[in-house]
Amino acid sequence: MHVSIIQHGSEAYQHMLHLRINVLLNPIGVDASFIQPQQEKTDILIGAFDTAEMIGCCVITPRNQAVVQLRQMAVATPLQGQGIGARIVQFAEQVAKENGFRTMLLHARSPVVEFYQKSGYAIVDEPFEEVGIPHFRMEKAL
Repeated sequence: MHVSIIQHGSEAYQHMLHLRINVLLNPIGVDASFIQPQQEKTDILIGAFDTAEMIGCCVITPRNQAVVQLRQMAVATPLQGQGIGARIVQFAEQVAKENGFRTMLLHARSPVVEFYQKSGYAIVDEPFEEVGIPHFRMEKAL
């Protein structure tokens, strides 16, 4: 497996959209239009690949000069629990550091809070609802 930055609008980006829709949106009944590709043109897009097949991904969105948000983290459902997500998070953190960010924040769905805690993230606020399900704001100093 290798993890790399992908280009907006590329074939890999199309695979990323498909993966995010299938893993994150379809299971909770959220329409694919929730993803706004035109707003991701300046984001850092990350894909994890097994040879040429995308098996995981995330989006890094700058919030200000010091803070970046990890969003839309997805790993192909049959491959979850094999360390792929942890590798993507490590890569995303390294990219964020290299770009001068000092804090990574994210909105974690309840079932994956423990995953992010294992990677050093801490809950920093009360639970809130996003896309109709409970989330927790989590942060980590880079």
